[in-house]
Amino acid sequence: MITQQQTVTTALEKHFWTWRSFKIQYTVMGTGKPLVLIHGFGASIGHWRKNIPVLAEAGYSVFAVDLLGFGGSDKPPLQYNIELWVDLLKDFWAAHIQQPAVFIGNSIGALIGLTVLAEHPEIAAGAVLINSAGGLSHRPHELNPPLRIVMSTFNRLVNHPISGSFVFNRIRQKHQIRRTLYQVYRDRNAVTDELVDLLYEPSCDPGAQKVFASIITAPPGASPNELLPKVNVPLLVLWGADDPWTPITGSKIYEQARADGKQVKIVAIPGAGHCPHDEVPDKVNPEIISWLIEELA
Repeated sequence: MITQQQTVTTALEKHFWTWRSFKIQYTVMGTGKPLVLIHGFGASIGHWRKNIPVLAEAGYSVFAVDLLGFGGSDKPPLQYNIELWVDLLKDFWAAHIQQPAVFIGNSIGALIGLTVLAEHPEIAAGAVLINSAGGLSHRPHELNPPLRIVMSTFNRLVNHPISGSFVFNRIRQKHQIRRTLYQVYRDRNAVTDELVDLLYEPSCDPGAQKVFASIITAPPGASPNELLPKVNVPLLVLWGADDPWTPITGSKIYEQARADGKQVKIVAIPGAGHCPHDEVPDKVNPEIISWLIEELA
């Protein structure tokens, strides 16, 4: 049996795949029904290091992909949006999996996974949505007027050729990354040097600043409300109960979908923030495995 300490230290074997002439980094572990893990904004396959070995040992073939623009994947100067990453995952599935998979995502990764289910149902058997984002960026009507003005100003600074580099270099400093993680992790002990390095190192790659600017100012994409009516496979919605970024009240969208007849199980994870799969994997991993056995055995 893999212990919690082992899941932290297990090395992930990294592979590369060429997609549209770009290098995409991924890892795979285990055999069995396929699971595809999708990280959130600024993260990478390493953010799943406490989950991949446990899910693989439970009898699944676990894939995790660094989305274009993140982690060890290329960071070309493109217009980034949800549709780009959905196409990437669809093509990755066609190249490496070729049987219905369960898509497991955190934050923006959960929204991308939900979009895959809605737009390409033939490749999906279900999804696990962990603290799902409502959009790649905020919609103006979601912000009160003062914050709307602040965000508009910030977006202009990020996109400016001079101030953009200054802003990005401030945000990506290790102490700033740690400060941000302290805001979204309930347990500060979970914010380790290893975790900070996982987020910091890709930010040093050429092109990282332009990727950041493109994503920060990208359109939000379809909302869960728009996507859920198209989804007809089981969903497990996990939510860190103390998430300040996407509060647990956001799960009401999925409660309504369940009331409308969708196959949705919702579980609040106590004592966790925005990334419960990393903060409290001992609570999240069993929930995922139990649901996979119950719904997709």
